Amino acid sequence: MSNDNGAAYSSSAHGSTIGIQAQIVHDSTVYITHPDASPQEKYRVGVRLLQDGVPSRARKMITDAIARGYDGAEVRFHWVLAMLSARTHHDLGTEEVQALRYASGLVRTYAENGWKEALRVTFDLLAVLSTAGGETGPVLKQLQDLPSYQHDAILRHLDLMLTGGLKDDLWAETLERAGAERFGNDRAQRVWAYFAPVPVGARALPPRPSNAAAARAALPARAALFVVSSALLWALALVADPTRAVVELLVALAAGLAAVRLGVRWWGREIRPGRPAGAGIPHPRGPAPGGGGFTDSVRHSFDYYFSVRAPYGFTSESWLTHTAEVRGSLAAEIADLYRESRIGVDRVNWLIRHLAEDTRNRHNNGTLFDRHQERTSDRTKALTVAALVAAAAATLAACGTALSGAVQPRPLWAFLAVLGAAWSGHAAASRWLEVRREEYRLARETLEYQEQLTARQAAYQRWKSRLDDLRPSEREMETWLTCDKTSFVDEALRHHRLTWRDLITHTILVAPGPSYKRGRVRGGPWRYSHYVFRLFLFTRDGIREVSSEFNFSDATRRNEQRSNYRFDALSSVQVTENVDIGYDLELILTNGPARKIRIKDADAHQLAPGENSQEISEITLSATGSTHTFRLLEGIAADGRNWIERHGSENLTSFQVVG
Repeated sequence: MSNDNGAAYSSSAHGSTIGIQAQIVHDSTVYITHPDASPQEKYRVGVRLLQDGVPSRARKMITDAIARGYDGAEVRFHWVLAMLSARTHHDLGTEEVQALRYASGLVRTYAENGWKEALRVTFDLLAVLSTAGGETGPVLKQLQDLPSYQHDAILRHLDLMLTGGLKDDLWAETLERAGAERFGNDRAQRVWAYFAPVPVGARALPPRPSNAAAARAALPARAALFVVSSALLWALALVADPTRAVVELLVALAAGLAAVRLGVRWWGREIRPGRPAGAGIPHPRGPAPGGGGFTDSVRHSFDYYFSVRAPYGFTSESWLTHTAEVRGSLAAEIADLYRESRIGVDRVNWLIRHLAEDTRNRHNNGTLFDRHQERTSDRTKALTVAALVAAAAATLAACGTALSGAVQPRPLWAFLAVLGAAWSGHAAASRWLEVRREEYRLARETLEYQEQLTARQAAYQRWKSRLDDLRPSEREMETWLTCDKTSFVDEALRHHRLTWRDLITHTILVAPGPSYKRGRVRGGPWRYSHYVFRLFLFTRDGIREVSSEFNFSDATRRNEQRSNYRFDALSSVQVTENVDIGYDLELILTNGPARKIRIKDADAHQLAPGENSQEISEITLSATGSTHTFRLLEGIAADGRNWIERHGSENLTSFQVVG
């Protein structure tokens, strides 16, 4: 079967995954080193990788630092932990065993300090494990005497190495520590921030360019014609009757100037009517966003955030109805601003939430439907009309004066002058007012753009700062995950009434759960909001398998399933890698259906610049315990019950080191 993302999953109860809700790669340099980095820097990054649950890369980093001359008891202590973390002696190659034996011989050459003692205790533990019936009391006393950091690091990274009675002796302490740390550092209130999408930056609609170029170009000719026509008219009037002409000229000039001043306040500041204040300015910048996809997601998100942020006195439905125009305009604006960025709506939800809150606040302030322009009063309109009437009357009077007692061809010139002044005056005034309107609109929209962008940038910084403050570190995420696994193993042991002495070995496989979100830092493994833990307990009677789904935010568990089968019942183990889908583990039993278990999804479409998909896959598989689990299950499928004898004998001889 496959989900909507094209990822295959099993239809059986075991290992089914449903889909991906979000995938986040945090732009962090926590694991990034320059090719020319010093050995000290590589060692520092290696230790951080080890602490954050990425031992495979930690081994490479610390080994490289040692090869370049950076060595000592502290370096060797972390190198040994990196070599053994999430591994058993069966996972060690011949060269690695030899390197560990060589390192054990170096212990006596280091200066006496706390790190040398911790390194000595680590090798003493390994020596006890590789000696049948070894006395554990003295080495446990030495372990207890170590500082807490060294003591806890040894127990954590040698978890799979420690078995039998020694593990039993340490288990109560391990459980106590896991119980204390499992919900520490406000886990339930902070985990969500790790998987929260990285918000995209603030944007606002810039002002539209001025479209008054044509009007500005036509204005000089019409203004010149108006001046010439007016001058001819008043010249003819002055010749006919100078006294009347002067009075009419003064009246026309005064009325004209008044009409200009008042007309600018009325017609020169017109804007498109009906636009709610604060809603985006519609732009004719291409076709409107089509239905479906990002645009529909934006609209649904606006509907949701407006409905949950209704002001007092409104129900969600009534508020949506009341703000339909504002909401539609804002949704169109956001869809237009971000639709070319190839992003999901979850990355702009912070802005949609801010706009919903801003709309509610403006409603509470009584400014929701205010127009962002100066309203023209009725008095101004009346005075403008009166001034125009007075100017027209004075012009007509001047025309009459020019015609009075005139002889040909003066009446014709007077008529042409009036006609030219009327047409050119109207045309020049229209073009001039259009230019003034565009200048005013551009200034107003520029101010509105700056105000909106500033407010949105502030909202973006607030949201980003909150995410940065709440987002757990890699070490915290790994600590919580380790504690969850410890608790899960303990419950399984108690259910089956087993002790560590009853186990040959164990392994726990961590895989993505249903409907998960996932995130990681650059160079780190994927971490999931929902996991499936699958524990395999290997005893001489067979294999006990326990699986359960975990909600990582609150560590709640559901859908637990248990299986028990003999070693020879595991007939085949297959691991399938598909670069477009991910890794699948298929277990085939002789007495049951095949079970396909999703281990990880594909990474290629979620890589940060400079990352290698194969390397990220190896890191994730190592961090989830997949590599160790594959080796164990493949060995059992190949050898059947003979695996017990081979495992037992190798347990005593394959790793003999002394400190």
